[in-house]
Amino acid sequence: MSPCLEFEDRNVEMAVKKACKELNIPRAKLKHDVISYGSTGIFGLVGTKKARIRVTIPEPSTEDVVEESDAEQQNEASNKQPIKGTASKIEVTHDERTVNSFVDDAKNLGRDALQRVIDLITTDATISIEEHSNRIYFHVHGGNSAVLIGKRGQTLEAIQYIVERIVNKNRREDRVGIQVDVEGYLEKRRISLQRLAVKMAEKVKRTGKPATIEQMNAYDRRIVHIALKHESMVRTQSKGEGFLRKLVIFPKRNAPRKQRSD
Repeated sequence: MSPCLEFEDRNVEMAVKKACKELNIPRAKLKHDVISYGSTGIFGLVGTKKARIRVTIPEPSTEDVVEESDAEQQNEASNKQPIKGTASKIEVTHDERTVNSFVDDAKNLGRDALQRVIDLITTDATISIEEHSNRIYFHVHGGNSAVLIGKRGQTLEAIQYIVERIVNKNRREDRVGIQVDVEGYLEKRRISLQRLAVKMAEKVKRTGKPATIEQMNAYDRRIVHIALKHESMVRTQSKGEGFLRKLVIFPKRNAPRKQRSD
């Protein structure tokens, strides 16, 4: 009786590819049974189950043994010949292919996850993708943008969190940065917050008293921190606990109060 081995992965197709690669068997010659087709669960985060297949290992034929022996002899002969100036080039090419495949997988996985989420919320929304510095930007166009963004961008941030978790779920290293935007909302929000930060900072300089911006998420707070980073007369500090926190602009100690011009 031929021996059997079991392989598992996110779906049957990936499990088959893994078996072919590890056993060095062509796809056409791989004999397997599907034990489980797996389950994606809820958005790929909760209740996921991997697909599992059972592969029957073929008995080697006489012809295969002869071919393998000939191949080993050829490899031994070739290994005796010096190879100049190729090892580093081959290694770099392999690394580039690995990185490109890694990013492409993240793009496809992220797009599929995002499309599933937005299809539950609205219709006729499309996605375009950009990539900069190991960060993937998903831009959503069309559909009910107000609902996708939500109050103060909370729905949008929740969507981004889900997509980021799905893309990086099985990655402990080389995590991919994810940003999801809807109809350019994040850029408009950034400009608006920068203006607010400058306005509030001017008030603090004039009065010498702290000013508070109520309940902001981490993305918005970071925009204000950066906008006032180089201000010599004020400093910023986040206060409170939880997802939404306040941001306070304080006058720096010994900073002269700005005189009002009449």
